[in-house]
Amino acid sequence: MYKIGQLARMAEVTPDTIRYYEKQQMMDHEIRTEGGFRLYSDNDLQRLKFIRYGRQLGFSLEAIRELLSIRVDPEHHTCQESKSIVQSRLLEVEAMIAELQHMQRSLKRLNDACCGTAHSSVYCSILEALERGSLSDETR
Repeated sequence: MYKIGQLARMAEVTPDTIRYYEKQQMMDHEIRTEGGFRLYSDNDLQRLKFIRYGRQLGFSLEAIRELLSIRVDPEHHTCQESKSIVQSRLLEVEAMIAELQHMQRSLKRLNDACCGTAHSSVYCSILEALERGSLSDETR
């Protein structure tokens, strides 16, 4: 059994993070010492790592909660339920990547259009392009 600080160190989170997940009803703390300290098991550690990895992948708390419920009661769920959650996140990430690639191309054009010399910025091509908003009109 682990106290909250020990569990936090093992899962590389803070005790406040554990308390937050408890408030979100994603973790329990059923066992306490006589002094009132929360005690956690290896199962709690595994659950916390599950949540942490889900957060690293950018899943919402609701999606992680759904995945946890599938994990806890696999006989009443299908792999398709898990896959659907992952596919949804994958589509979100792919859209973010496309947007970042568009930003990268736009920034590259801005960078390439500027001479970068030490002359006055009165005629700076970057500032002029931003003012015109010309990059927002370009095709993605």
